Amino acid sequence: MTTLKTDLPVIELVSPVFVDTSVLIQSEDGAFPERRERVMRWLRVLWQQRLGRVSSQVLNEFYRTITSRIQPPMPNGDARAEVRRYQRWSPWAIDHATVESAWSLESRFNLPYADALIVAAAKVQGCELLLSLTLPHQQLLDSVTILNPLLAVPKDTAASSSERSA
Repeated sequence: MTTLKTDLPVIELVSPVFVDTSVLIQSEDGAFPERRERVMRWLRVLWQQRLGRVSSQVLNEFYRTITSRIQPPMPNGDARAEVRRYQRWSPWAIDHATVESAWSLESRFNLPYADALIVAAAKVQGCELLLSLTLPHQQLLDSVTILNPLLAVPKDTAASSSERSA
C-alpha cells in the first residue's frame, strides 16, 4: 500500500470489487461534489479494469432511491439508462444459496439482513473488497473487506497522479 500526499491509502485492485448501493447513489448526487468525485474515481477505475460487481438488490435499491429519495429526483428514463449500464457488470441474482449465506452473516456479524445480502452477493462473486459508504470501513466479513471509497484511492488513479510521494 502506498500513500498520496493526501494521506489516503492507495489500494491495488487484484480481484472484482463489489459496489454497494450507497456508492452508486453518491455517484449521482451532486449535493457533495468532492464526495461525488472520489466515488467517481473508483467507478472509473472499475469500469476501465472491468472489475465492478453489483447485485440485482443493489440495482433495485439504486433505482428506487435516485428516482424518489434524492432531490431533485432523477427522471425515470435516465435512471433506467443508468441501471442498464450497470447491467454490464453482470449483477448477481439473489438465489436460495445467497439467502442462506446472508442469514449466516446476519447471525455471526449482527448485520441488518439487507447488508448481509450485499456481503453474501460479494462473496459469491469472488470480491475481496466491498465499496460502501454505510458499512464500517475496513471491517472484515468472512473473505470480504469493507472499504469506504472516501478513505482510500484505487491504485491506477494514484499512479497517474503527480502528487504521488516517494
